Amino acid sequence: MSDSDISPAVLDVWCELQCPDCHQALDDIRALRARYGDRLEIRLRHFPLEKHKHSYAAAQAAEEAAEQGKGWEYAEAVLARTEELGARGEQVLVAVAKELGLDAEEVDTALIDGRHMLIVDADQAEGKAIGMTGTPTYVIGGERLDGGKSQEGLRERIAEIADRLLAG
Repeated sequence: MSDSDISPAVLDVWCELQCPDCHQALDDIRALRARYGDRLEIRLRHFPLEKHKHSYAAAQAAEEAAEQGKGWEYAEAVLARTEELGARGEQVLVAVAKELGLDAEEVDTALIDGRHMLIVDADQAEGKAIGMTGTPTYVIGGERLDGGKSQEGLRERIAEIADRLLAG
């Protein structure tokens, strides 16, 4: 991949896969994806919260799904089942992998051997370093937008910044 293939506009979406607010944010993410396509790189970043005991495992499972080529698809499927994840835990993570045609055994093994813990820990540390307290939080063009309290107007604000970055 050459430098010209890298989008000048990158949106980091800090998410917690057991978070109902992150589930609601999917509409905004889908709308931004539809509007910008490949011109806006949307990256899933992890910020598991201690109050959700399965969020750390979910983040690791999403990283394994990303390695298998379906990171966002997996994250969206897990977010659609936040209540079930809260009730049933890691078996939901493996079941979602199966449903999406991923190697579910490999997802399960990744949770056991912790191969993606460093990525999740690094994301979490970076999130804390930039002052994050909740999810979803968006970072684009050096600006942090906190969607944990309200997502009102955030899609429009992200689009304004993206337009400015893409205009270059």
